[in-house]
Amino acid sequence: MEKLMHYVWQHKLWLQSEMTTVDGRRVQVIDPGLHNNDAGPDFFNAKLQIGGEMWCGNVEIHVRASDWFRHGHQRNMAYDSVVLHVVGSDDMRVTRADGREIPQLVMACAPDFSVSYDRMVNNADEPSCRRHLADMSPLYVTDWLSSLAYERLYQKVDHLRWLYEKLDGNWAEVLYVTLARALGFGINSEPFERLALATPLHCLMKHRDSYEAVEGMLFGQAGFLDNPGDNSHYVTRMRQEYDFMRVKFSLQRPQSLGWRMARMRPQNFPHRRLATLAALVCRGFSVASDIFNVTTEADARKLFDIELTGYWSRRYNFTSDAAPSVRALSQDSITVLIINVVVPMLYAYGMTYDDGRRMDSAVGLLHSLKAESNSIVRMFGEAGIKCCDAFTSQALIQLRRNYCEPRKCLYCRLGHRILSGLAHSGSPSISS
Repeated sequence: MEKLMHYVWQHKLWLQSEMTTVDGRRVQVIDPGLHNNDAGPDFFNAKLQIGGEMWCGNVEIHVRASDWFRHGHQRNMAYDSVVLHVVGSDDMRVTRADGREIPQLVMACAPDFSVSYDRMVNNADEPSCRRHLADMSPLYVTDWLSSLAYERLYQKVDHLRWLYEKLDGNWAEVLYVTLARALGFGINSEPFERLALATPLHCLMKHRDSYEAVEGMLFGQAGFLDNPGDNSHYVTRMRQEYDFMRVKFSLQRPQSLGWRMARMRPQNFPHRRLATLAALVCRGFSVASDIFNVTTEADARKLFDIELTGYWSRRYNFTSDAAPSVRALSQDSITVLIINVVVPMLYAYGMTYDDGRRMDSAVGLLHSLKAESNSIVRMFGEAGIKCCDAFTSQALIQLRRNYCEPRKCLYCRLGHRILSGLAHSGSPSISS
């Protein structure tokens, strides 16, 4: 409830006609102040006119006025600067440490605002604002989706720049770890990233002329050679190579990787994805330089046009007897890699070296790629938000995961617009 009151105050969603202190003085808010998420009053440096007098100071907000004493503010000098106490329920007067009474105001908002907010946030609709989306301006929706697409891209770029610092500014190692993570395709992304960090690219590259050595290091570090279920000559050679390389490079196997394979389609088994990563290494890992010259979707797809040979050309894991395509990745999988590897790498590289051309190329790729096909895109499509490219599908994923799932409707522009309309639709207090 208090979070909702903070929101109403911050965004000026009160009813001005009802803005008076409990002792009858008219209140005009010139500036609601700066929202404070740390210790101390809730809003700093507010500018208010109370009863014709100008006040500059801080604002504290509580559901009940008595919370002031319940939280011990009357003994804390940090709250002596409070010039207005905003409450949902006026159950008592409050004072500063020296005993002086603080002006108090019952927050004026639509009587059913909190009820409407609760209904929207806690209903079973997916998304929760579904019934309101049809009335939303398409231009307003498009503008928010554009911001969300960049928000998601910046999150990925921030992770890459963290890796860049961690890996001593080596872009090839950054790409290797990023690609490994992406080959986990969500469900196994964390294990893949931890595996790559524990098995550096430079170790693999020293033996890139040997599939047994490269695959032995990757599969051994992944824990897949402990009980592979296949004792063929090739698997035996991988084990021998791993035993040797582990000592040579002082490799430490990551603990509890937690590979997930239940109810997974065979082509998504981590074994086949590891074989794909090994194939890229044995081809010289030229993707580490080629990726920064990508300007078109065709360029990006060539990076991952890989054929598996030998042992992994005819199986999904160590026990399968299937004969899958020699193509390591489907076109849909390549699209996912372009979105999660090529685009953020290009953008991060461009940001690092102030190269606007590469940054533009990254965003252009998202606009040129077809939209991802997943439950999130379908859900918003059914709610009336159509998705025609990967730029929009990335925005919808960001919206779903960062706002809809945690029910942060107050921080979503669509939710804000809906709630703003509700806030001005009536009178008396938010506590009604």
